[in-house]
Amino acid sequence: MKITIERGALLKSLNHVQSVVERRNTIPILSNVLIRADQGQLSLTATDLDIEVVESIDADVAQAGGTTASAHTLYDIVRKLPDGAQVELVYGADDGRLTLQAGHSRFALQCLPQEDFPAMSAGELPHRFDLPAAALARLMDKTRFAISTEETRYYLNGIYLHTVEGDEPMLRAVATDGHRLAQADYPLPDGAAGMPGIIVPRKTVQELQKLAEGQDGLIHVSVSDTKIRFEFAGVVLTSKLIDGTFPDYERVIPKDNDKMLEVEGKRFAQAVDRVSTISTEKSRAVKIHLEDGKLTLSVNNPDSGSAVEELAVDYSADPIEIGFNARYLLDIASQLDGERALFAMADSGSPTLIRDSEDASAIYVLMPMRV
Repeated sequence: MKITIERGALLKSLNHVQSVVERRNTIPILSNVLIRADQGQLSLTATDLDIEVVESIDADVAQAGGTTASAHTLYDIVRKLPDGAQVELVYGADDGRLTLQAGHSRFALQCLPQEDFPAMSAGELPHRFDLPAAALARLMDKTRFAISTEETRYYLNGIYLHTVEGDEPMLRAVATDGHRLAQADYPLPDGAAGMPGIIVPRKTVQELQKLAEGQDGLIHVSVSDTKIRFEFAGVVLTSKLIDGTFPDYERVIPKDNDKMLEVEGKRFAQAVDRVSTISTEKSRAVKIHLEDGKLTLSVNNPDSGSAVEELAVDYSADPIEIGFNARYLLDIASQLDGERALFAMADSGSPTLIRDSEDASAIYVLMPMRV
């Protein structure tokens, strides 16, 4: 194999694929990236056996072939080369090494045979549809912060992607960790009807966001009961799905909360951020006291002191006092793009419904804390 490629293009692709590779591997080949060159294209593949990323880029291929080399080492080398450098990659089967040359720099890397690299067979992916990159990014962005990190409830360690029937059928993304819930909808794309409800793992969501950043075209999505594949701009990401049953999340979305609060979202978030400076890292509890036209945020910490801030709000129901985890409140507030946030509450012990005044397609549920 012998190819020449511009350093920037190679670095971008290596950055995409190497982030899938785990730093510590008991299987040596999984630390490597599969490098293949053929017909003017360089193909890079990385996998952790749960996710596989393949990226193809244009290159000057003098001799076709392939090998595998350490993903992180190769990425670090290319990252440290000067901008605009022409990188020559040569693999000779006789010495079993990958030689990388750029200007006066020359590296020889140990390789493992490409035949040993595990192929992730996707099998049949019967449900196929296209989503605008911005729409897919929004579904993920609006919900991923609520993904659980608790490994015992593994079925909550991802985003539940499914279809919702109704007057306007929707593709819906939901995530919850038991303390908060995030839900976002998008009009059902052609071909998505009848797809199974699937749980996309957290790592897959993170990798997809990195890969799709700055994309503005369509992303081709293929789904089966066990795998999902995303294809766009020379990139193919294939992932296993979480094998579990997502809970009936609709049961925790309150329907009859009658105490309505409307507040300027940015000012509210800044006020919560300020008063939470006093709260202990462990509980991060902030108390909200509501009465006619006024919201009072307060934090009391025996070790470091107290903080109080008042805001003028639209509220005319009975007075209520309710506590929330400040970080969870801020996570939700950061998702609200409109000027005003709408809160629907029942009492101090029941879940609160939060939505954006200018975006009815996303809702958030937050469980209160005792303070």
